[in-house]
Amino acid sequence: MPATTLSDRAVVRFSGEDVRGFLQGLVTNDVAGDLPVWAGLLTPQGKCLADFLVWSDADDLLLDCEAAAADDLVKRLMIYRLRRAITITRDSSLAVHWAKDGSHGVADPRLAELGRRWLGPSDEPASGWLEHRLRLGVCEGRAELGDVLWLECNAIELNGVSFTKGCYVGQENTSRMNWRQKINRRLLVVEGGGGERSRVEYPDVGLSVVHARIDAIPPNAIVPDWLRESLAQPSTA
Repeated sequence: MPATTLSDRAVVRFSGEDVRGFLQGLVTNDVAGDLPVWAGLLTPQGKCLADFLVWSDADDLLLDCEAAAADDLVKRLMIYRLRRAITITRDSSLAVHWAKDGSHGVADPRLAELGRRWLGPSDEPASGWLEHRLRLGVCEGRAELGDVLWLECNAIELNGVSFTKGCYVGQENTSRMNWRQKINRRLLVVEGGGGERSRVEYPDVGLSVVHARIDAIPPNAIVPDWLRESLAQPSTA
């Protein structure tokens, strides 16, 4: 049996009345067009509460999200639902799948080098995803992104935000940061331990995630090509 299931991921299904319009007014990316896309749900201040990939399934939408955060995400989204005729539930019949290469599925919308991704019934757990993702400098999940300003999560570079779609929760501060080019800190992956700036450490793969000022990037940081140009741009203090 193939071993492609990302066992730390879950699928949340949205079904009912205008689910695209519902999510469009909540998340950072444009879900009215082609999917999948990577997006975040933010606080009004623009800090990350959750991140996920949004997929389509006929008239339904599916969130490919962190399994440990899925129930909390459903509860929060139910608050925004109000009286809309929309159902939001975990879909245990589907799993998130990943392959480093090949032709199955679609390229990860954040970064093609992450590999191929698709949804389907569960098979054997995949191996190698965590280190592969981190060595490409890509962060995800609450432990890494939680309570960090969305643009400091490298959302522009990883195609996780639209500045043309209109309003969403946290949009005002996010747009202001982009207009002023005021992104003074970044999430970075570093070799070994992260020290006092560490958000999470992964000793099994010898990597950590840190939240660092761009004028004090740790010498052990992995700075991928997709981020290097942005770090070289001036940022207002």
